[in-house]
Amino acid sequence: MIKVIINGSLGKMGKVLTNSIYEDKNFELIAGVSKYEKENTNYKLYSNILDIKEKADVVIDFSNPESLKDLLTYCKNTKTPLVIATTGYNDDELNMIKEASKEIPIFHSSNMSLGINLLLKLVEITTKALTNFDIEIIEKHHNKKVDAPSGTALMLANEIQKVLDNTEFNYSRCGKNAKRKENEIGIHALRGGTIVGEHSVIFAGTDEIVELNHVALSKKIFAQGSLKAAKFIVNKENGYYNMKDIVTL
Repeated sequence: MIKVIINGSLGKMGKVLTNSIYEDKNFELIAGVSKYEKENTNYKLYSNILDIKEKADVVIDFSNPESLKDLLTYCKNTKTPLVIATTGYNDDELNMIKEASKEIPIFHSSNMSLGINLLLKLVEITTKALTNFDIEIIEKHHNKKVDAPSGTALMLANEIQKVLDNTEFNYSRCGKNAKRKENEIGIHALRGGTIVGEHSVIFAGTDEIVELNHVALSKKIFAQGSLKAAKFIVNKENGYYNMKDIVTL
């Protein structure tokens, strides 16, 4: 049985992950971390991850970038493998994750959905085939999401940019001087209601359009993906891993 600590256990995704762990006999939730609220739980709850005394096999993080420093410190000090599913990191924070992966195994993905990570591969293949097409990305999320564009939209854009390395991102197109540039990728964020997550990549050519889509119908797919990542990372050597190590074509 894999013993798990959830960082951000009382957040929306933390609660979904908690239920998924209880439903999976391969996992045991031994502790959780939540800085912003307190409630009765079936596991030991801490306000600071550095205070945890229990020994886990893996930490799964669904929190926010503010907790990254303590999270990495704890996992490095205890040599605990780490699954990071939090989004909204800046370049310095991403570099911190990469550096920490030299000391512990870290699995990092802005989207833990297996379907999204298949979409990443399909986007790569399509970009190689349709190099002269205009490419636009549209992402839709609930009205409580704080970061925009989504981490997944940026993952998709980065996958395209690896193929078309002379491209630039355009996050906002408005006004009288908003004509599309030849080598740009448009990235558009929509926020409303309770949309779990929708991502579309549009390849627009002359007289034809190819569109790749993914729609998340519940948050449970992200929890299940993180547990798959935890099973993968728990016995790995130090290093940086992501969904490409799980989803292959």
